[in-house]
Amino acid sequence: MQHKIMIEKKDGEILVGMLHETGSNGIVIACHGFLCTKDQPIIVNLAMALENEGISVFRFDFTGNGESDGSFQYGNYYKEVEDIRAVIKYFSGVNRKIISILGHSKGANVVLLYASKYHDVDLVVNVSGRYYLDRGIEVRLGANFMERIKNNGFIDFTNQGETLSFFAK
Repeated sequence: MQHKIMIEKKDGEILVGMLHETGSNGIVIACHGFLCTKDQPIIVNLAMALENEGISVFRFDFTGNGESDGSFQYGNYYKEVEDIRAVIKYFSGVNRKIISILGHSKGANVVLLYASKYHDVDLVVNVSGRYYLDRGIEVRLGANFMERIKNNGFIDFTNQGETLSFFAK
């Protein structure tokens, strides 16, 4: 059974996710990749496979992605670590045991950063984590994207008909 859950972070922004509920006490937190959402096919398929094995899964949109509040920002790894923290605190607060955090592509790097910072999850699953970040992003954002962000303070990018802005920090 799946149902939507909204989690308020300490800054007031809302994270939106889908819980694949099996009745298990343990739960896996699934994290999507760059320019994706909780509804990315690989995340949905992994969640369904785990659900079929009797394991509950929560897949959610990072800040500024999909249905979650906030503005999309390029990079944003450490804010996404804090998004995972908010999700884990929410489920721990309702007496659920986080048995794993799972991330795909950029999300895989974020779960690794989370684990290195908080040390409170026993199992981290890296599914096709990014190892050379510039190459794939340049294909999507164009040559010299970092220089354009630095010079202009931002660049606009269209993804599946939606215009996104990447801002310099």
